[in-house]
Formats: sequence, C-alpha cells, structure tokens
Amino acid sequence: MKKSIMIGLFFLALTTTAQAQLVKFGVKAGVNYANLEGTDIQTDAITSYHAGLVAELKLTDGFSVQPELLYSTQGATYKNAGTEFKNELGYLSIPVLAKIHLNKTVSLDLGPQASFLLSERNAFNLNDAETFEFAAVGGLGINLTKNIFIQGRYVLGLTEVSKDAKSKNSVFQLSAGFTF
Repeated sequence: MKKSIMIGLFFLALTTTAQAQLVKFGVKAGVNYANLEGTDIQTDAITSYHAGLVAELKLTDGFSVQPELLYSTQGATYKNAGTEFKNELGYLSIPVLAKIHLNKTVSLDLGPQASFLLSERNAFNLNDAETFEFAAVGGLGINLTKNIFIQGRYVLGLTEVSKDAKSKNSVFQLSAGFTF
C-alpha cells in the first residue's frame, strides 16, 4: 500500500513539474504609437501605453499560444479651426496569439484581438464610440533571457471606432515583459 502511494505521489510530482514547464505566466508593459485609419479627417498619432498579464502555453517545441489581458490606450489628435482635440480611448484588450518560434530567441506572433472600450478621454462626442473592437495582430517576440522578453507588434482594427466616422484603430506597440 505504501509503495502504491509513493509511486502515485512520484507521478503526480512529475506531472506537475512537466505542466509547469508548459505554461508560463508573466507581466508586460510598453508604449503605443496609435492613430486612426480610413477617416476623412486629418489626424495625428498619439503616444500612449499598454500594460497587463500574459500567459504562454507551449504546445510543441516550435509552437505556443499566448493569451494576454491588457489595458491599452489608443486614439488620435484632430485639428479643427486651429484648436487641437485629443481623443484617447482606453480598452481592455484580449489578444490570443499563435507564436511560431523561429529559433530559441525569436518568434513570429500572429492572431486576433478583442477589445472592450472602458473609457474615452477628451473626446468631442462621447456618445458615438463603439464599445467593442475586433483587430488583427502581427509582430515579433525576442527572448532576451529565459524570463525577460521584448515584443514589437502592429494592431490593425477591423471594426470601426465610431458609429459616425469610418475610422479604425492602427497601433504600433513596443513591450517589455517578465515571465515567472
């Protein structure tokens, strides 16, 4: 009986260790360079930020999935009759990226992103913003060490930001993060 329990505990410990190597959790933060595409109004990009949680689920040596939960600010500035308006949109973004590991250091990251509007600051019309955005994400990830990484990506909005304006978010992101 003791032998069976010891063997069971050994396999449980082995399984737990193997699963710990397959899933990594972490945090990341970075800078956004955001603008609006497809609008008739002349807009200028804004520099903002993003921060949140990441997880990496290793499926094979060359492929993993990375879901994230981020707070990301996006938007643009507009000029009208000499007055500048800054429209900053705060989103809860959930990208789910396929990570294709080109080698042990570099990965190609591709996937969809769903975002939910949480706030709109300094807008000239608070009632016309869409509360949901769907986007496509593509970029590169670089592992500097076993636990420290940097990422660069482009996020292209596929749905419109506003009910009235035919514009979509366009964001370049540069991030640094830590996994544990």
